[in-house]
Amino acid sequence: MRFTRRQFAGALAAAALPQKPNILYILADDLGCGDLGCYNAASNIPTPHIDRFAREGMRFTDMHSPSSVCTPTRYGILTGRYCWRSTLKRGVLGGTSPYLISRSRLTVPRFLKQQGYRTAGIGKWHLGLQNEPITDYSKPLRPGPLDTGFDTYFGIPASLDMEPYLYFENDRALTQPVSFVKGMREQRGIFWREGRIAPGFRHEDVLPEITGRAVRFLEGQPAARQPFFLYLPLTGPHTPWLPTAKFQGKSKAGPYGDFTHQVDDSVGQVLAALERSGQARQTLVIFTSDNGAHWTPEEIAAHSHRSNGNVRGQKADIYEGGHRIPFLARWPGQVKAGSTSHRLGCLTDLMATAADLCGTRLPQQSGEDSYSLLSAFSGKENGGPRREAVVHHSVQGLFSIRRGKWKLNLGRGSGGFTEPRQITPKPGEPEGELYDLAADPLERHNLYAKHGAVVTELKKLLEQYKLQGRSRPL
Repeated sequence: MRFTRRQFAGALAAAALPQKPNILYILADDLGCGDLGCYNAASNIPTPHIDRFAREGMRFTDMHSPSSVCTPTRYGILTGRYCWRSTLKRGVLGGTSPYLISRSRLTVPRFLKQQGYRTAGIGKWHLGLQNEPITDYSKPLRPGPLDTGFDTYFGIPASLDMEPYLYFENDRALTQPVSFVKGMREQRGIFWREGRIAPGFRHEDVLPEITGRAVRFLEGQPAARQPFFLYLPLTGPHTPWLPTAKFQGKSKAGPYGDFTHQVDDSVGQVLAALERSGQARQTLVIFTSDNGAHWTPEEIAAHSHRSNGNVRGQKADIYEGGHRIPFLARWPGQVKAGSTSHRLGCLTDLMATAADLCGTRLPQQSGEDSYSLLSAFSGKENGGPRREAVVHHSVQGLFSIRRGKWKLNLGRGSGGFTEPRQITPKPGEPEGELYDLAADPLERHNLYAKHGAVVTELKKLLEQYKLQGRSRPL
């Protein structure tokens, strides 16, 4: 068989590619579906780079975080396991909390490292450091990201409004937090807690610093024959909302909108660096958020902007606004441009997806709540095992389980930031809340008392997941 010059060049290029794709996982912090133009045409925030990314890849419409706050979700992303199966049952860690992930547990970076990947993390960690009751930043930060499977890690310990305020690299603080900063509550969203701070650390510099580090990492990859996994947990648009001068006043949603516009620009810079590296076609890029936006009813009214789209609630809540999140995937030649998936998914699904990408199976005692999304990426919606249900929990530990159109909350109230947070039922009133999301996406009509059989089935399924220690079939 004779080849044309173009075919021969193409064959050489294909032979030079790693057999396994690079994986770039970009995790925004407190970003809602309604903030993005690709999900909400009426958004008051310009997001041109993420919208273009959606046009070039696949947009998921029914993706969820396992928790409505950040630490439990990050645990789920890196382990493929619901966080309530660990020592952290609900809520979040602080910047001086001990390491959360068992050192014997298989994680996404550890698994990919075994598969020959270079593994790097850049950004907000928020999964604890060391095993001491209070982290001592003058000592090596072990266990930490390096013990999670990352070859390298640069970032900040926790949320940008939690002390200590410093950068760390691998297992060392770059500068010790020897000074003290007063808390900031200038206005809604311009907020951080008082505490220790490293000399020269400025909150508004963190997102640009993380972005620049990611750009340099990607630009350094062209000559590498080794596939890479870059985990990029951004610090925005979580508080403090501190957009740099270039982005101030550029949205119609106040400082939050301006800061979200800056997050979009950071994503654009990262994607441009990937293009310059020449590895865009060999890279699966996922963009998502750790939970819904912290956007109150008062802010919806003031800015005519619905950060969480046309659903109920916000960050921390058990309602859809707490955990229904944007999720975009791009992989040229593998994921159809401009496509949409309505498959039910959860951020715990990265683990099984990574195994599927590598053509292997996960060990039984790992990724217990993870389902591969690879068949969805390829458009084969009927291929592979499908997720049966998703379990969620709020910041106060209120559980819900979703299967098909039905969603059962095992209590009353938001369980989070939205009032009423908790409702004690009176005699004869329902103990929980049941919603038909197909007919009632705003969760207005509680059908708990009307559909007792559905309530019983969903409670039984949740209990089964708890007793078995897993939701993914063996």
